[in-house]
Amino acid sequence: MPASAAAAARPRQASRAVLRFGRVAAMGTVTALILIAGVWASWGTAQHVLLTKGREQGTVEVTRCGGGTCSGPYAPVSAGSQARERVVIEDSVAVAQGRTYSVVMKPGSDDVVRSGPAGVLYAWVPLGGALLLASVVVAGGLRRTRAGWVMAGAGVALLTAAFVAV
Repeated sequence: MPASAAAAARPRQASRAVLRFGRVAAMGTVTALILIAGVWASWGTAQHVLLTKGREQGTVEVTRCGGGTCSGPYAPVSAGSQARERVVIEDSVAVAQGRTYSVVMKPGSDDVVRSGPAGVLYAWVPLGGALLLASVVVAGGLRRTRAGWVMAGAGVALLTAAFVAV
């Protein structure tokens, strides 16, 4: 009888291993997709702030806000940049009417994004949210609680730093 019990246990162990592999593969894929989406959402703005070589840099004094955007006159700081009567910046918590901000022009448009430490941190806010979301998947789905806590801590640190800098 013991030999038949051992033979019956082998398929159960194999099915457990397959299920464990499936869970790790599925949760790993979900985690990777969440993080890729966070980087993708951040990169649209971050590329202009981080890769400033050859881009027009200056300041904008926000004079008017409405409809999700703010605008104001642009004063150049970098060589080759031209003054503009009106540029557009996204209306967000990072922009307030009546204040002046250092900005980088988006190529081929009159749109600008904040530069400097506040602009860099604000650009990566979607990644901070993705880190928080992925930490739950890592801790619960992959059962890697320490890695989950590290990811959550990194996400909270990024979001807090952006909040303080803005």
